[in-house]
Parts: sequence; structure tokens; C-alpha cells
Amino acid sequence: MALDVLCLRPESDFARAGVAVPAGPRVEFRAPDAADVPELMRTTRALLIPAVGPKLAPALFDSAGALKLVQITGAGVDRLDQPTLMRLGIPVANVPGGSNGALVEYTVGNALALLRRFTWADARVKAGDYAGFRKQMVDANLAGLDGAQVGIVGMGTIGLSVARAFAAFGAKLAYFDPAPRDPVAVGALGARSLPLGDLLSTSDVVSLHVPLLPETTNLIGAGELAQMQKHAVLINASRGGVVDETALAAALRDASIAGAAVDVYAVEPMSADNPLLALTGDAASRLILTPHIAGVSRQASATLFRGAWENVLRVLDGAAPLNRVY
Repeated sequence: MALDVLCLRPESDFARAGVAVPAGPRVEFRAPDAADVPELMRTTRALLIPAVGPKLAPALFDSAGALKLVQITGAGVDRLDQPTLMRLGIPVANVPGGSNGALVEYTVGNALALLRRFTWADARVKAGDYAGFRKQMVDANLAGLDGAQVGIVGMGTIGLSVARAFAAFGAKLAYFDPAPRDPVAVGALGARSLPLGDLLSTSDVVSLHVPLLPETTNLIGAGELAQMQKHAVLINASRGGVVDETALAAALRDASIAGAAVDVYAVEPMSADNPLLALTGDAASRLILTPHIAGVSRQASATLFRGAWENVLRVLDGAAPLNRVY
């Protein structure tokens, strides 16, 4: 019997976000490694998958003769083998911008926490060093966001939303992106286009918002980190692999940058031998680690899920998908 939608995320995810699964199509929910997934793929018309998770085997699609759409409930498409999907002519669509609000909250919140050493102070106060660390913070003459330069690497949908939020705090904006998605909107913010090296050497906050591509892999390595100012902080809520984690650990250990917030990793789940986990003392206190949840909030999930289901229904009705990536 033909299947309309195979969804590789639990039905409970949608219920928790307050999004109803459409009643019309025949939908089956499975874990990605369920034994019958390859058989179900033979007849399913649409595949619905989360943006985060292990890569799907290219062979899974070779017998998917009825498949009209791979719909991602997020923005990232790096779980898929693009050459295979393009060879088979299977459209892939995402939901761009659905998690922008959550990502903005993560980025601005962590920038403030790092610049003003909130998490570091928390650890020191709990360790009994209230007066000593208060004096250290006052003596450091810490700056906030007003008048600071924020460098955005990747001025797409997310980067633009992040830039607008920092601008509301009075930050000056610079960006590195050869082809910003909306040059008019970027210009309205007064953001300056800079080469990557100039952005790194002049920014107080560097925030990464690029996809993981061959040209962005290890985009921020030892050389790039060495160009940053000692008081500057780095935020990576884009994709693991964009930052060389060994180089970042060394930069934090040497205090060549002031801090970092990292939400994504080259290997996910984060492996026990990740060099960032080996940091101790002050270096560890200046590092904020989260488990790929920067874009995750109840509100963001609801927006993403609704957009994904609407696009699936559109394709099942015979229309072309919206937000086609390839």
C-alpha cells in the first residue's frame, strides 16, 4: 500500500510544539534506523526529516521511485548526499528562517554572557571568591554591546536577523559574505562589508552563520583565531566543522581570545575526546558549550513544523515545493 509521508522524527515532537499532524495523508513515523525504513521508502511520496542527526545513507534513495520531496524541518541540509538526490531528481526543501528568533536569543545572550563574564563570575562566586572576582571584573573595565563591533560571518537569513538584534543594542556591524541575501536590508543597518581577516582583527564579537560546505570547513582555524583581538569572543551556532576545535581550544587555553560559545561540533553527539572538553580552570570558564540547541525553542519548533507540513501537503497536491534547496 502506497505511503504518503514517512516521518523520521517522533510524532510526540509535533504534539509537544502544539502542531497537529495533518489528518488526510497516510503518515508513518519511524526512527531513522528502524528496520522497515528501506522498505517504506520504496512507496513513500514524501520524506520528512529533522535537520540534525546522522547522515542518511545515499542507498536509501536508490529505490525510492515514488518520492516527490525530501522535506527538512529546519534549515540545514547536510544530512543528505546532494549528488545522489540531484542524480535521482528528488527535490529537497527546508524551512528557512523558522528558528531565527531562537538563534538570535542564543547569539546575543551568549555574547553578553561572554563579554561581561557572567558564567565565569557564577563559577567564582559559587567557589567563594565573591570579593576577589568582583574586583577583577571591575578592574577589567568590561564593555557591553553598545558601540562594540559585531562581525557577522555569513549574512543570510539568520545572519541578517542576528545583525538586526545586535544593532538594537547599539552595536556597530561588519560582515563577511561575498553575496548577502538582502543587500538592501544589510545596507539599511549600516553594516560594513569587510574581508574576513579585517573583520576578525577589528571585531569585539565574531558570530558565525554559514552552512557547512567544502569552502567553509575549518573556515576559522589557528591563523584566523590569531587575528582576533584578545578581548574578543567567538560564537558558533552554524555547523560543526566550520571551526577547528583543536585550534579553538588552544586559543582559549592561551587566552589569545577572551571566550567562546559553541553549539555545534565536528562530531555529534560531542565525542569524549573533543579538545574543548579537556580545558580546565579559567579557560573552561570562558567557554560555553550547548548541545546543538541554539535554534530550539517551543516557538521555533512550532514555526518549523507548520512550514514543513504545509510544504509536504502542497507537494502531495501536485504543486511545486516552496524553499527548494536543490
